[in-house]
Amino acid sequence: MIAVTLYAVRCLGDGDQQALREMGLGPRELDALRDLEMADLYRFGALRAHCVVISIDRELFWPLLSRLQDARNSEELQRDLVQRDAPLDMMRRLFGMGSREYTRLRRALAVDPAVGRPPEPDEETAHQLWRAIEAAMADRNGHALLPAHYLQICETTGASLRSVWRCVQHWSDYAPPGERRSSTAQPSDSRSTGSSTTPPAPLT
Repeated sequence: MIAVTLYAVRCLGDGDQQALREMGLGPRELDALRDLEMADLYRFGALRAHCVVISIDRELFWPLLSRLQDARNSEELQRDLVQRDAPLDMMRRLFGMGSREYTRLRRALAVDPAVGRPPEPDEETAHQLWRAIEAAMADRNGHALLPAHYLQICETTGASLRSVWRCVQHWSDYAPPGERRSSTAQPSDSRSTGSSTTPPAPLT
């Protein structure tokens, strides 16, 4: 009762006539709401009678819940990426994140400031990184990688997220579409089969 009545009073103050009509409030009820004081709202809570009927539009409820879940997953991915020292350019392209929000999130997660470029991965890690990117690109059929792919590649190869991001940006330069399509049929250990997926050195 308190929550619904307070919401109605706020809608009345904001001039949200559409919301008030949807709640079934007429001119007399609106006049009565205008005369209510804040203490009256809490007196409502002490009453044993209820004059409010609440219903849920299921056709809207589940899509809204799905959007909330997507937003939650996106925020969790953003935190995971920033905690792994994702560069600003990466967060801007994947999520449209601005520099102010990026800085705020880094401070909230106590991420140390990035100093200079990360060291280049050793040869073995570079080969693993290139093969992991190749596999992820094949699964995406040429479409851009999703944020979760970057985290998976980091965990698979042990490379830093900044190295993964830089390598993915060079993918189109060093692995043209024709080679990418043919390389999907190669075994996982592509170096032993003469595959052309050997990463360039250095990746700058």
